[in-house]
Amino acid sequence: MKPYLKICCIASHEEACLAISAGASAIGLVSAMPSGPGPIEDSLIANISAVVPPPIATFLLTCRQDADSIIEQHAVCRTTTLQLVDTVAPAELEKLRARLPGIKLVQVIHVGGEESIDEAREVSRFVDALLLDSGNQKLAIKELGGTGRVHDWRISRRIRDAVDVPLFLAGGLNAGNVAAAVAAVQPHGIDVCSGLRTEGRLDAAKVSAFVAAISG
Repeated sequence: MKPYLKICCIASHEEACLAISAGASAIGLVSAMPSGPGPIEDSLIANISAVVPPPIATFLLTCRQDADSIIEQHAVCRTTTLQLVDTVAPAELEKLRARLPGIKLVQVIHVGGEESIDEAREVSRFVDALLLDSGNQKLAIKELGGTGRVHDWRISRRIRDAVDVPLFLAGGLNAGNVAAAVAAVQPHGIDVCSGLRTEGRLDAAKVSAFVAAISG
């Protein structure tokens, strides 16, 4: 079954249209980050998300970690989904759930070793989905996505089997490896950014090749 496709790091109305016309079910809009590609101003995120037609989902990628600050940012951006790229405490997740009842919560897990399985199992009780990526929160300047690196899909598969919420797979995916990734992990959805870009811009040819690869 073809996985749900989210194309991330959308930076303009034109890129949003390209992603949606290619078959994306969701687009990712990156707000201010400590590192990585694709951040745009919250005002532009709001402008793009306002014109994306249902049922296409809009994901706000935020590195904020406290509920009040995330809620304040969402009030400007007005996306359908919050993608939390850094660790958010369970109490803060519960506050988000209570105060934004119609908004989906997706927690990113940056896959390392066995500890990632325990982290995923714990946080899955508080969110609508998990997204497995290849960042590193322990660096002096955190990497919270867009690294272009592949992580250990064996760990990802074990996380998928350990949780009861939908799972998105990200991290170094491109047309050449995405079919193998889907076969190994069997995720609900695929999330891709750098693998579809040339000189920072969304590349229509790479998007087409990627969609063909996940369509079998």
